[in-house]
Amino acid sequence: MTAPLALAMIFGTALLIGLILVPASRCIGEILGLIDRPRPGEMQTVTVPRTGGYGVIAAFLAASVLSVTLVPGADSTERMRFLGLIAGLFVVLPIAYLDDRLRLGWRAQLAGQVSAALLPMAFGLWMFDISLPWGPAYALPLGLALPLTLFWVVGTINTMNWIDNTDGLAGGVALIAALILFVRAYGLDQISVAGLTLALAGAAAAFLIFNFHPARVFMGTSGSMFFGYALALLAIIGGAKVATALMVLGLPILDTALVIVHRLVAGRSPFVGGDSAHLPHRLAGQGWSVRRIVLTIYVGCLLLGLGGLTLSGLFKVVLFAAVLGGLGVFIAGQLLRSRRDGTISPIQR
Repeated sequence: MTAPLALAMIFGTALLIGLILVPASRCIGEILGLIDRPRPGEMQTVTVPRTGGYGVIAAFLAASVLSVTLVPGADSTERMRFLGLIAGLFVVLPIAYLDDRLRLGWRAQLAGQVSAALLPMAFGLWMFDISLPWGPAYALPLGLALPLTLFWVVGTINTMNWIDNTDGLAGGVALIAALILFVRAYGLDQISVAGLTLALAGAAAAFLIFNFHPARVFMGTSGSMFFGYALALLAIIGGAKVATALMVLGLPILDTALVIVHRLVAGRSPFVGGDSAHLPHRLAGQGWSVRRIVLTIYVGCLLLGLGGLTLSGLFKVVLFAAVLGGLGVFIAGQLLRSRRDGTISPIQR
């Protein structure tokens, strides 16, 4: 079987299984009472099951098994790292279920995220080197590689968790990121890694069909934690893709960083929400519709991802800095306007 046909089958399998299991997981969520109700500071206005992520994970796992079966070329090291990725899911799933059921505090969630990031390291899944925009890749000593990997995985999980605040946003960003990583892996002739990225893309595409505004199901903690976990580790498995993932997720990462700064300046814990600090909330306060907000962020992530694929050297740094500057200017303008008017921009659906 040719590589393109095998890759197409992997994507199609993930998509088809996702189209079956995501609505099934929605029904299970209703039966078990795992539902999201509108809360202050969020854009949600109706009650929606929060169990779509379980269908996504099942679709990814099924397509991943097919990928390992159909796509040759993975060496023993790569296969061991793949096993590490799967092993970490046995930590992700119980933590996600407990949060979906009990709404865990941030400390318990963080402990679970750290555990999920540490387990794959026992299988050799960590950053061995790092590429700087202005030079070659540098090998990382183990004492630096392990904490850097931990920070990357936990940070990506939280980035996906925090942007899961608008219908279709986190799922669409995950889909774009997975496709960008696929292009990078395929371009490096890492067909086995490319198959895994397509398994993730197919599962994300299936979920997005049911999650795009107006959403019929939410991904819940299972989905946001899984997407962040999978994207972070898929960027590591084949090497040379962490910088690409950083670019395509640049907008959500910058938004997360600015929200943390905003809350710290306000004297609040950065881990406690209930405000309108995120970019989608600010755009909604300007009267933007949910679909306009989501599609705009899609375009931003896609352009940054394409920049990560095509640009080299300091051009990537310039692009990233331009996005950071533009986002900072927009948020600063919003803060000045709110203080001048003595109001906080309302959240509109």
